[in-house]
Amino acid sequence: MSIPDFAKGLCDDAAVFPPGLAPLPDAVAAHLRHTRSPYAALVGPLVLAAPALDELPGLIGPDQQLELSVTAPEGPAQLPAVLAAVESLPVRLRALEVAVPAGREPEEFFAALDAVGVDEDVAVFVEVPRDERRPEVIATCASTRYRAKFRTGGVKAELYPDDAELAVAIRAVVEAGVPFKATAGLHHAIRNTDPATGFEQHGYLNLLLATDAAVDFADEAEIAGVLAERDAQKIAKRVAELDRVRVVAARDRFLSFGTCSIGEPLAELVDLGLVPAEVLSGGGTHS
Repeated sequence: MSIPDFAKGLCDDAAVFPPGLAPLPDAVAAHLRHTRSPYAALVGPLVLAAPALDELPGLIGPDQQLELSVTAPEGPAQLPAVLAAVESLPVRLRALEVAVPAGREPEEFFAALDAVGVDEDVAVFVEVPRDERRPEVIATCASTRYRAKFRTGGVKAELYPDDAELAVAIRAVVEAGVPFKATAGLHHAIRNTDPATGFEQHGYLNLLLATDAAVDFADEAEIAGVLAERDAQKIAKRVAELDRVRVVAARDRFLSFGTCSIGEPLAELVDLGLVPAEVLSGGGTHS
């Protein structure tokens, strides 16, 4: 049995980021194991911050190739060095994730991004700021090749957008036709309260269903309601009942989310009955 369509490529491997903070050699070795596993279809690229590229030589074998998404938290100015670095590494650059620096106007930011000249086969995600610049950033993405990236959590409570804010963001990118990814705080499939911190954490399956609802023209209140749902069986049932057309439509918008653990979301999906247990024991396929 194989990974179902709704979960293919859903989990970008952000093992080196908090709270996982895996050492880079361990993260590279684990990622290469994931890509050879029965659940390989679940796994997206390894996500690294731009400075980590300097540490990659020697960590990848001569017969191996690493698929990467590289973050540029300081904005487009970091990209020329990233593009130069990957030229000499046994990697395939799948994506760039570029932050809009504080105080940078969208027009100036996108002009700088355009000037880099990133190849068309590399996806470019623009981290959408949580301020008054958001509508212009999304609108510019809609008229260009750029995709959106939303932060959905972090190490402080205020880094988590509430249901209403995230619903507005999802509605906006779906209406604009801008594909997006999410990162940070999506530690579980279902909406939950973290017992250690008390933070209200979004569920990645809630996010999938919220995107499906937005595609189906739900209003922001309905989308927020989906994000707030905590009944695991109800969420799992709704995901299982998505037909192929709805899965394709939702995943064309919600492309992936960054997770510091591949094993944990995989185990949760198995526990919810959405992914066959055989992928954990080696009895599944790579498709």
